[in-house]
Amino acid sequence: MTDPMGQALAALRRGDVIGLPTETVYGLAADASRPEAVRRIFELKGRPADHPLIVHVADAKQLDRWARDVPDAARALAAAFWPGPLTLILRKQPGVPDEVTGGQPTVGLRCPAHPMALALLHEFDGGLAAPSANRFGHVSPTSAAHVRDEFGNAVPVVLDGGECEVGIESTILDLSGDTPRILRPGRITRAQIEARVGPVAEGGAADSPRASGTLEAHYAPRTALLLLPRAALVDEARQQQALGKRVAVLALGALPDGLSGVALPDQADAFAHGLYAALRALDAQGANLLLAERPPSSLEWLAVNDRLRRSAAGAGLGNDSP
Repeated sequence: MTDPMGQALAALRRGDVIGLPTETVYGLAADASRPEAVRRIFELKGRPADHPLIVHVADAKQLDRWARDVPDAARALAAAFWPGPLTLILRKQPGVPDEVTGGQPTVGLRCPAHPMALALLHEFDGGLAAPSANRFGHVSPTSAAHVRDEFGNAVPVVLDGGECEVGIESTILDLSGDTPRILRPGRITRAQIEARVGPVAEGGAADSPRASGTLEAHYAPRTALLLLPRAALVDEARQQQALGKRVAVLALGALPDGLSGVALPDQADAFAHGLYAALRALDAQGANLLLAERPPSSLEWLAVNDRLRRSAAGAGLGNDSP
């Protein structure tokens, strides 16, 4: 009888890479203290070496192990939202490998809210560098099957923790400078953060550190994707079909009459939960074009709109890519 957790721990201690479930997306995890193990993540993903990784830790007690000069705001936010989908960027301790930070003086830290990930982290007693378990730029995985489809035997140990509850990557908050800044939106909102630590800015500044998942083209299917309001989507679909093109649709609430594809709930959190699985399923249908219905522009949809915008920017470009 196999012991998946034991296999995962053994692999990590050998310096191997595993597939790790979290509440956001599945990660490609390795021992963050071992540069050669971290380099293996980059090799598997085809990720540029200057792209920093997020270090996953077991609890807030690990903050000082990886970061220095930790501000009170970081401790308050970790107490409020960890375990959970919030990544804090802080000044790194001198011993954190450059392979993890992309050569920057900062490190991103997160405590994931998934029982399997937490159990593994506590048993491992170290940090795990874990970007999303997909080729660089491609749609993030939200199931163990997605990870296996992406990497096959190249990642032999994939812990199966079921479908990810959140379904999109964590909020990234930079606390390394004078002004706290949200570099990537996620389920933890600006309002929730400000309620604990006061005003924060949104979007990177010229001197902001590079952060995971903030490239303009990211989270992308290999089929070209257009993001359109519903009426324009229907018109575009009809025009493409008249030209003999195969079109697949990602819709809110219900599919438009006569069109095929996937309809996701019209509530933001439920839509986010199913987004990447839907994009992967549509990408596999062999369509010439994917059409996604543009969600509302309200704050609750901010993170979903961010992911869809980046998906559309990168779709069909052949990138092989939290």
